[in-house]
Amino acid sequence: MSYQHILVAVAVSPQSHLLVGKAVSIARPVNGKITLITLASDPELYNQFAAPMMENLRELMLEETQLFINELVEQANYPITKTVIATGELSEHILAICNKSAVDLVICGNHNQSFFSKVICSAKAVVASSQVDVLLVPLS
Repeated sequence: MSYQHILVAVAVSPQSHLLVGKAVSIARPVNGKITLITLASDPELYNQFAAPMMENLRELMLEETQLFINELVEQANYPITKTVIATGELSEHILAICNKSAVDLVICGNHNQSFFSKVICSAKAVVASSQVDVLLVPLS
């Protein structure tokens, strides 16, 4: 089976390069599309007592996330169709993109870090709620 549109859930982590590489290896033979999605970190999770500084911290974290996504795109050696930086429940965003953009494969990392734990939960929701194949890639 060849996949025409792959959605890759990434994090601001070196392991994300492996996930993008896997997507490229699957998409390249058929000139498939690749979309990257990540969650923007919410600074309120880190320090609820710094409310006046939250907006600046939120902007800084979003900028850091965008820079990392740009790096992933540049180093992919393959055209990335779209990038999405989401907030909230990742599985909802994944399902919406799958339905709206005719995604036929979602690639997630299997890792014990908190972000990837969220991705695994999101992958379960995607598997349970749609007809989209999900590839879990072991990360070490």
